[in-house]
Amino acid sequence: MKFTLSVAMCPLDQLTELARTAEELGFSAIALPDSLFYSEDVAADYPYTPDGKRMWTEETPWTDPLVAAAAMGAVTERIRFYTSVLKLGPRNPVLLSRQVASVAALTGDRFGLGIGIGWTPEEFEWCGAPFERRGPRVDEAIEVLRLILGGGMVEHHGEFFDFDRLRVSPAPGSRVQIYIGGHTERALRRAALRGDGWSSAMMRLGELRGTIDRLAELRAEHGRADEPFEIQAVCIDKFGLDGYREQAEAGVTDAIVVPWVLEGHGFDADVEVKKESLARFADDVIRKF
Repeated sequence: MKFTLSVAMCPLDQLTELARTAEELGFSAIALPDSLFYSEDVAADYPYTPDGKRMWTEETPWTDPLVAAAAMGAVTERIRFYTSVLKLGPRNPVLLSRQVASVAALTGDRFGLGIGIGWTPEEFEWCGAPFERRGPRVDEAIEVLRLILGGGMVEHHGEFFDFDRLRVSPAPGSRVQIYIGGHTERALRRAALRGDGWSSAMMRLGELRGTIDRLAELRAEHGRADEPFEIQAVCIDKFGLDGYREQAEAGVTDAIVVPWVLEGHGFDADVEVKKESLARFADDVIRKF
């Protein structure tokens, strides 16, 4: 099992230093969250907290994850970056493919694209995308991304997106892995059919086991049981060396962690505090796993 550092809600001036430190300590990747903006009111509950409320405020720092990946890639050599997860629903996939190809080139193909639909109607509507039929629209957007990022002159004529022959250059030097998030049955089916992996939000290990088993069933239905498939998990009830071994036994291939939060520090903790937390996690878990 690999270990990925999440830098969710970190001050922006800490990102490059944390990236360098994580690489030195043996983390395999950095997970980058996505939030387009903070609307004062929302028409839907946040799906990953018990009370449906957001875990952040209007002043919480969020940087565009693609910009952050390019910045951190410039100061590192080996560590990978992936979005966990980028909201594809409000975005145009043609424009996004241009951005992803650029990040892939700037990082030496160390970038993976984790995507979800998005949960707030305001992000769709205020970015010019319809909230209705968002699932089928995202399915087609994934097709567009695969097509353009594959390189060469391509065209697409679908229900939601329509364009004649075009090319994005340079195309990524290797296949951009697409990881698909979401806990619903429809999201799991999307991941099993279209994804190179699945990315969880916050879940307990028991829930993760059931979800991973269901993904295996769905992948078998689609004839994909023997293909490589990542399980990226944010497990909220199993920690420490034994806890991560339990996660691996359940089928998790990539544990997404925030060591300073596990130690009781806030997201806005000083960067030196965070670096010390990373070092302890590397000593206690990564080097013994």
